[in-house]
Amino acid sequence: MKLNKTVLAALAAAMVAHSVSALAADKLVIYSNADEEAQEAMKHALDNNGFAGHYVIQAMGTSELGGKLMAEKKNIEADLITLSTYYLDSAQQKDHTFADLTFDHKAADGSEVSFYAPILGNTGALFVNTRVLKDSGLKAPERIADLADDVYAGKISVPDITGSSTSWLMTQALISEYGEEKGTAITRKIEENAGDHLEMSGSGPLKKIRAGEVAVGFGLRHQAVADKKKGLPVDVIDPKEGNFTLTEAVAVVDKGEKTNPDAMKAAEVIVKKARPELLKFYPFAIYPGEKVDQELVPAYPRAFKEKLTVELLKKHQEMVKDE
Repeated sequence: MKLNKTVLAALAAAMVAHSVSALAADKLVIYSNADEEAQEAMKHALDNNGFAGHYVIQAMGTSELGGKLMAEKKNIEADLITLSTYYLDSAQQKDHTFADLTFDHKAADGSEVSFYAPILGNTGALFVNTRVLKDSGLKAPERIADLADDVYAGKISVPDITGSSTSWLMTQALISEYGEEKGTAITRKIEENAGDHLEMSGSGPLKKIRAGEVAVGFGLRHQAVADKKKGLPVDVIDPKEGNFTLTEAVAVVDKGEKTNPDAMKAAEVIVKKARPELLKFYPFAIYPGEKVDQELVPAYPRAFKEKLTVELLKKHQEMVKDE
C-alpha cells in the first residue's frame, strides 16, 4: 500500500515526537533548525555552563520545524526553539507562542525584539567548482541572473524554494534587483536550468559542487568559504544583486505555569556563551563588541525591503512556481 506525502509527513512527525519524548524525560527539550556547526557550538556552551546531561536537541529542517511550530503553537513539546526569525515572528503574531526574554539581548545597532534573541545569520552567495568551471569552458557568473542563461543548463545546482529557505535568499536578491515579475521569472528559468540538480536541501548544491557534478551553485556563503579554506577547488562569488541574510534566533516557549524554568537560563547561555564559536562559522556580527575578519564579510550585504514573514515566503513560493 502506498502512503501519500501528507500521511508520511504525519508519521515522520509522530516518530520524531516519540523519540524526543523517550530521550527527554525531565530534560530541557530544544528544537533547532541550525546546521551541525551551530548545534555543536550551542552544545559546547550549554555543557560548559551547567547544562551537561540536562537537555536534548532535536534537529529539524527549517520548513519542517516552522510548520510544526505553526501547527502546534504552545503545545509543541520543545521548551526552547532556535529557528529563522520569520517563523518566530509569525508564530508570535498569531498565537503569542513565546515568553519575553528576561536577559539583555540588545543588538549592536540598538535593535531588540522582546521575545527572541538572534544567534546567527545565514548569508547567500554563488560558488563554483574551479576545476569543473575551467573544464566546461564556462565563464564564472557575476550575477545570480547569469544562471538563467542557457549556457548554464544542466551545469548548475540551486535549492528549490518550496523545500529550502536558502533558496529564498536567491529569490529575495532577484526580486529586489529586477522587481517581482522579472525576478520570479528569472528564478523559474534558473530552476529550469538546474534540472535534476534542483535540490530540496540548502546544502545540496554545495555537495554537488564538491563532487564535481556541476560547475556553479547557490547556497550559504560560510559553507563554501569553509570548503575553500580546506583546499577544495571551491571559490565564492558575491553576486552583484546582493548578499541577503536570514537570521536565526532563540526563543522560549510560553507554557504558563508549565514553562521549563531552565529554558530562559539556557537561552541566555546560548546567546552569551555560544556566540564566539558561532562567529567562526557564521561571520555575521550581531552584538556589541563583536568583530568579524573583513575577509569573511560579503561584498554586497543587503536586506529585503519588506519584513520577512511566513506569508511573504508563501507568496514568493507561489510566484516562482506560477501557482
